[in-house]
Amino acid sequence: MTVGTEFSPQARRQRSWREIDLRAVAPFAALALLLIIGALVNPNFISITNLSNVATRSAFIAIIAVGATFVISAGDLDLSVGSMVAFVASLMILFMNSGAIADPSLMLAAAVALTLIVGSLCGLANGLITTIGRIEPFIATLGTMGIYRGLTTWLSQGGAITVKSAEQQALYRPVYFGSVLGVPVPILVILAVTLVAAFILYRTRYGRHVTAVGSNREVARYSGIGVDRVRMMAFVIQGLCVAIAVLLYVPRLGSTSATTGILWELQAITAVVVGGTALKGGAGRVWGTICGAFILELVGNIMLLSNFISEYLIGAIQGTIIIVAMLVQRSLARRS
Repeated sequence: MTVGTEFSPQARRQRSWREIDLRAVAPFAALALLLIIGALVNPNFISITNLSNVATRSAFIAIIAVGATFVISAGDLDLSVGSMVAFVASLMILFMNSGAIADPSLMLAAAVALTLIVGSLCGLANGLITTIGRIEPFIATLGTMGIYRGLTTWLSQGGAITVKSAEQQALYRPVYFGSVLGVPVPILVILAVTLVAAFILYRTRYGRHVTAVGSNREVARYSGIGVDRVRMMAFVIQGLCVAIAVLLYVPRLGSTSATTGILWELQAITAVVVGGTALKGGAGRVWGTICGAFILELVGNIMLLSNFISEYLIGAIQGTIIIVAMLVQRSLARRS
C-alpha cells in the first residue's frame, strides 16, 4: 500500500509541482543572494543609483534574451543575434545619415520603422533557412552570423559608422538616457517587452504551441500544429527583439562597427538558461530570463566594485555560469 501511495497520480503531481516551483524560484533566489554578496563587497552596490544603472545596462541582453526564450522554448537556437545587432544598427545609422527626409523627427520615425522591419526580416531569414531549408538551427544561424558580421564589415569598410547629424543625436538621446517619473526609459522598455512576451507565451494559443513544439515536434505535428510556422514565428520574434535592442543601443553610443555585439549570443543564451528555460525546449520562463540577464550584469558589476577578481575575466565567468546552470538543470531533470 505504501508503494501504491508513493506512485499514485496525486503524489506524482505534487512532486512535479515542487520541481516546477524550484526551477521557477531558483533564478530569483540567486539574484537575491547576489544582492546580498554585492552589499557586503561594497556598500554603494545596493544604492538605487547603482542598481538602476545595472538594470539599464542589461537592457540590450535582456530584450534579446526575451526573443531567445521563444526560440529555445521551441527547441531551436539562434547564434546570430550579436552579428544581427551590428548589421541592423549599421543599416539604421546609414539611413539616418542619408538625409532622405528633411524633417529630423520624421527621419527618426522612419529609421525606427526600418529597424523593426529589417530585424524581423533577419529573423525570418533564419527561420526560413532552418525550417524550409531543413538545416539544423545551430548550423543555419552560425552561417547567418558570419553573413551579418561580414555585411557589417563591408558597410563600415572595417571602421565605424556614426550618426552625423547633431540634431538627430540630440533628438534620439533621451531614448536611452532619459527617464519617465524617475525610471530610466530602457527599464520601462524591458518591462513593456517582457509583459507582451509573457502574455504571448502564457496566455495565447501560439504560446502553447511553442511549448508543444519544443516538447515533442512529432506529437505536435500529429496534433495539427503547424510546427514549421511556429518555429519560423519564434525566429521572427527574436529578430524583432534584436531590433528593439538596437533602438536602445544606437542613442547610447551613436555609432556601430563590425565588433558590435560580439559574444552577445552567449550572454543571451546564458540569461535564458539561468532563468530556468530548458535548453532542449518545451518550457519557457520569460520573467526568469529577465532575472538571468540582471544576474549576468550584477556579476560584472560586483567584479568591477571589488578587487577580488579582474573584470577582464567576465567572459570566463559567464561561460562558467552557463555550464553550472546546465548541470543544475540536468540534475533537476533526473529527479523529476
